[in-house]
Order: sequence, then C-alpha cells, then structure tokens
Amino acid sequence: MTEAEAATRCGFVALIGAPNTGKSTLLNRLVNARVSLVSRKAQATRAVVRGIIVTGATQIVFVDTPGIFTPGTRQLDKAMVRTAWREMGKADSVVVLVDAHRPKAADSLRIIEGLAGHGDKVFLAINKIDGVEKSQLLAQAEAYNKHYEFGETFMISARFGDGVAALEASVAAGMPEGPWLYPPDSLTDQRPQMRAAEITREQLYHMVHHELPYEATVETSGWEEKPDGSLKVTQIIYVRRDSQKGIIVGQKGVMIRRIGEAARRVMEDYFERRVHLLTTVKMRRDWDKRPDYYRDMGLG
Repeated sequence: MTEAEAATRCGFVALIGAPNTGKSTLLNRLVNARVSLVSRKAQATRAVVRGIIVTGATQIVFVDTPGIFTPGTRQLDKAMVRTAWREMGKADSVVVLVDAHRPKAADSLRIIEGLAGHGDKVFLAINKIDGVEKSQLLAQAEAYNKHYEFGETFMISARFGDGVAALEASVAAGMPEGPWLYPPDSLTDQRPQMRAAEITREQLYHMVHHELPYEATVETSGWEEKPDGSLKVTQIIYVRRDSQKGIIVGQKGVMIRRIGEAARRVMEDYFERRVHLLTTVKMRRDWDKRPDYYRDMGLG
C-alpha cells in the first residue's frame, strides 16, 4: 500500500431493516440526492442501490437493500430477502434500521435475532423519532440491545436529518484503510438506465398508490443521446394483468401522461439535461420470474 493509499479509507455499509423502516430515505439523506426510490408502499426497494459519499479522507459506499420480511412463494420476494442478507455479510459495517413507531415489529426482531456473529461492526438506528417521547426511545434502545449488543445506537430522523451526522461520523471512523473505489464526485454506481426506470416506478407508485399492487415494473428499453445534448428515453411498464393496464393508462390516457410528465421532470433534474420520455404499458404475466431481471437489479 502506498503512502497516499494509507492516508485514505474506503468501505461498504449495508443498510438493512424490515420494509418501510426508512432505509432509502436515509440513503438519500446521506448522499444528499435522490438515488433510491422512496414510496409509502412497503417493499418498494427491489434493486440493490449504492450511494457514495466522501467525508474527509474517507469514502463510504452505503448499500440500500430490499426490506427483510418473511417471504411467501414468489421467487422475487425470496431473491430480495436473500440479497439483503448477502449484502450484510459482505459489508464492512452494518446499520440496522427500526421504526420508532413500531417498537415490537416482528420482522425487525427477527432481523436482530439473525445478527449473531457479526460483532461490534453493527449499528442500530432507531428511525422516525418525530413525535416519540425520549423515555420511550431510551426504553426501545435498551430492549433492542438486550437482543443484540450493538456497537452504537443512534436516534435519528432520516426524513429531517436529526442524528444522521453522528451516525455518519461513527460509520466513517470504522472504515478500513485503502484507496477509494469511485471518483470523488460519484453519487451512485447505478447505471443511468436503471436509475431512469426507478424514477418512473417511483412516480407510478405515487400516482396509483391505492389501485396498483406490486405486480408492476419498469424497464428502460431505449437510451439515445441526441445531437443537441438532450436524452431520449424509451420505457415499458410491465403489469401482470390486463385490468392493471387500464389503471395505469387511465381514461383517454390521462394517467400515463401524468406519470410520464412527473418522471420526465425528475429525470431532467437528475441527469441535468432535457429528456424526451416515451412510455408504454404491456402485460407480461411472469415478469417477476425472470432470472435475468433479478440479475440486472443485483438480486440473486
């Protein structure tokens, strides 16, 4: 290791937790950019998303993982849970998120019980502390640490930023020495085509939150750099039933236009250029059984 490399640190930190504990919101807060999908729906995170920050001489790669829950028979659900545990095992440090408003959630307790053998590299982040009495938070911290002796416990609000800086500082201090893995201005290693698909999927959930189940996904099928510097993006929204196509398209195509317009605005802000977005809806009954789809998202 050279003298310059010895002066730097770099490592991976897995963010794990039950669905809807705020992992994606925390990642976006840490990176100070929208690199991971945020939705009111549980289990919205499917792909493994890495967010990259630099603090001093340390580069930290935070890994947003799918929520860990008890999967049913769906192959996609099983792949998501396997991937979350796998990423935790590979990481230099782990941050376990729990919801302060659900202190005895069964999924969170099962996750903590599965931490045996990971040592003091595991931190606990009690998230969504807004509106919860301090005495209750302290009681939760004590109870969780009886199940597992965490390296440190933090009370945070990923949404508003409370306590996040302290968590970041502690994580940074534990990163191993070594060269940085990404250029200093990197925010994520996610391919732009996948990021564009996630942007549209996020808007899809926002617009049809109550009507649309999880049986929908977005694929970026075309990506063209135009001579004027703009970007042409072609996407397909896949659903599993014909009735779902009607929900997304809407009467006279109103809903699909709203989804596309909202997604286009976010893409233009993220990619910092004009975007031409073309979106269609197709039925594919078995899209969630395609191994190539899993691999493209980093699942396995």
